[in-house]
Amino acid sequence: MKSEKSAQKAEKRIIGRTDIGDFPDLGLTDVRVKVDTGAYTSAIHCYNVKLIDEQLVFDLPAHKGKKRKRFVAKTFELKSIKNSFGKTEMRYVIRTRIVLFGQVFQTEFSLADREQMRYPVLLGRKLLRNRFLVDVSLENLSYQQK
Repeated sequence: MKSEKSAQKAEKRIIGRTDIGDFPDLGLTDVRVKVDTGAYTSAIHCYNVKLIDEQLVFDLPAHKGKKRKRFVAKTFELKSIKNSFGKTEMRYVIRTRIVLFGQVFQTEFSLADREQMRYPVLLGRKLLRNRFLVDVSLENLSYQQK
């Protein structure tokens, strides 16, 4: 007989290949996200990333008719990340919260220029592991429950 703890651990939500999430720390709602099981770390689109007086300053693009948002992160890391072409690059990584299925998850997001990409956010394995099962035939399951 399975223990209650192992039964809870086995229960994972189904997430589709894309969804729409909220970022309360960044003041962003209804952001399109793509699930990427090939990526270890999640990524979020931003630009003008600068290190100023030991603080990380970056801009997030305009969203829903609003002006761009400038953020200052006091806590961050510089990590080696493999891009989609397999090339290693140094990227700044911040910890922030994302809301999916009415639950808040804190995870790392690398700051990346995703201007040419269809989705401004990638959700990587670090966030998905032990929480979600991916069904690529489905989309927007979290958003449909909003």
